[in-house]
Amino acid sequence: MESSILQQETLRQITETLHHSRSKEGLERKLQEIISENFASLGKAYEQKFQELRNIVSGTPSELIGNTRAMQEVERQVRQIANSEAVVLIRGAAGTGKEHTARTIHTLSERNGKPFVILNCDSLNTGEGFNSLDSELFGYERGAFTGATSRHLGKAEQASGGTLFIDEVADLSLPAQTKLLQFLQDRKFARLGSNIVQNANVRIVASTGKDLERLMQQGLFREDLYYRLNIFQIKLPELSQRKTDILLLADHFIGKMNLKYGKHILRLSTPAIDMLMSYHWPGNVRELENCIEHACLATTDVSINAYDLPPTLQTDITSGTSLIPEGAAALSTLLRSYEREILIEALRRNSGNLSAAGRDLQVSPRMMHYKVKKFGLEAHEK
Repeated sequence: MESSILQQETLRQITETLHHSRSKEGLERKLQEIISENFASLGKAYEQKFQELRNIVSGTPSELIGNTRAMQEVERQVRQIANSEAVVLIRGAAGTGKEHTARTIHTLSERNGKPFVILNCDSLNTGEGFNSLDSELFGYERGAFTGATSRHLGKAEQASGGTLFIDEVADLSLPAQTKLLQFLQDRKFARLGSNIVQNANVRIVASTGKDLERLMQQGLFREDLYYRLNIFQIKLPELSQRKTDILLLADHFIGKMNLKYGKHILRLSTPAIDMLMSYHWPGNVRELENCIEHACLATTDVSINAYDLPPTLQTDITSGTSLIPEGAAALSTLLRSYEREILIEALRRNSGNLSAAGRDLQVSPRMMHYKVKKFGLEAHEK
């Protein structure tokens, strides 16, 4: 119930109680009951909203965003496997949301509330000592190797009771793959420099953006490790394959940036939407989030305009704003494209101010109005 409606209902109940109450003690008790009951529900609603805002700010996933069939299938798989202890392998290109999906699995599981710990395989050294698989996954005791001046808890120990996310598992060397396989089979480990064997109480979720099948054929990925990891596979689509989700994601990121930077951005302009929808998004969802963050910082309006978007979108051929159109073109087409690019750059330098851009180009306000309308650009007077 909205707060204004709740206040009206509370006032009505209080007025009615005042008319019918016969004793002071009964009146006070009844008024206290009315206020407590009515505002308890409002408090719960506010707490739920505050939790949603905290999740956005902290990056804690609340849901998988997308209405496309591919994302609905991903959400179905995530909910299906969340409460299982089975190993999950998440596959997808860089920026498609593998870590976010892993966090969602953890959040929906019975291990929620326990640690979610990430082991980044692409940053591990192939040898021993610091940043090796042994030291990062199992930990080490003081004096275990040169430079080990204090005890270090490994990821397996840090994630006890929770989820261990093994990110980009295909980047492990073959010797490291052997050690990981042994850990997955036994679920036991010992810190380097210690003889004490510990049990690992962790849920395993792994990810990769590489073709594991081809790596196996090339002898670069162990076949037995592949089958140990590939018990339940979730394949994430690229953003170019789920374009109808772009605006949903953009709205979500605008809300996130509003909270992060204290902005009050309400919408995307039509040209900005067209530009987002025509771009090919090689960096997937991560690139879209970075793009929206840039635009939110660039805009001084309550909306994101086309000229607020990053240069990568402004000049891309797929957005229709490239200086020279792809393929052969007549001189008139090239001149038109060049003129449009000059206008866009002038408006961008002046934050969309038509008058200021016209002064830079030494063009009259009347002619600037005509050119902006001709090319379907966005501008404002002040």
